[in-house]
Amino acid sequence: MPACVSCGREIPPVPTGELNICPECRATILARQSQNPVPTRRRSRGFEEMPVTSILIGLNVLVFALMVVSGVSFTSPDNQQLVKWGADWGPLTLTTQYWRLLTSNYVHIGIIHIALNMWCLWNLGALAERIFDRWTYALTYAACGIGSSIVAVWWRPMLVSAGASGAIFGIAGALIAALYLGRLPVPPSALKATLKSLLAFAGYNLFFGLLPGISNAAHLGGLVTGLGLGAVLAPRLTAPPDERNSWRRLIFIAAAVLLTALFYFVRRSLLHAALTPPG
Repeated sequence: MPACVSCGREIPPVPTGELNICPECRATILARQSQNPVPTRRRSRGFEEMPVTSILIGLNVLVFALMVVSGVSFTSPDNQQLVKWGADWGPLTLTTQYWRLLTSNYVHIGIIHIALNMWCLWNLGALAERIFDRWTYALTYAACGIGSSIVAVWWRPMLVSAGASGAIFGIAGALIAALYLGRLPVPPSALKATLKSLLAFAGYNLFFGLLPGISNAAHLGGLVTGLGLGAVLAPRLTAPPDERNSWRRLIFIAAAVLLTALFYFVRRSLLHAALTPPG
């Protein structure tokens, strides 16, 4: 007679290929499995988990694809092509085409430029989607992008500038401030590691921003805007939804007023300097 491989008791012969195990032991194993199911492989992050990030990346990729289809260079667009598609350029941005402060964040200077920016956005977005609600994340991204454009135009008004890096730096700044100042249910060890990674990201990119053709002014403008927004949003991140929504509305109305005032200050200063005769 065959014996049960679990308890050793003799059992009736079983069909060839089946495990020698008695009914009692089989029932015990099944009960344990139902209480502690085998974990399945984690699903890859997608639209359901990262809707705002997915939409932002989709918009950037769509604009780049339309640029390429229209004949813009895949690797190195010229300044005329970039301006046509909405890049920042002081003589236009500061006079009649204010909308370039926003559209320039969705225009990229070649495939390498957009690939690097979207990779950074995907990784930062995974954290932002967990820390901020969707409207806070989207509005922070837009405000930081506009803030970075204002600083870039102020610093070098004749430089054609474009790209999402200023807005991405803003999200990094907002996350740093929120994690540092907010009372979030994050273990101290995980919080420390995340802050270290975010600070390394900001420092690494600011260092490479010293290379020719890269606007560190835009990076700094986005980062400072994000740090400010993250600092004032942090105290209400875990508040009840109604309180959090009211606070968010107040903060972004104030941010819109401040960014508008900053733009008109920069515009007035630069136009006055351009019109003032030397000497």
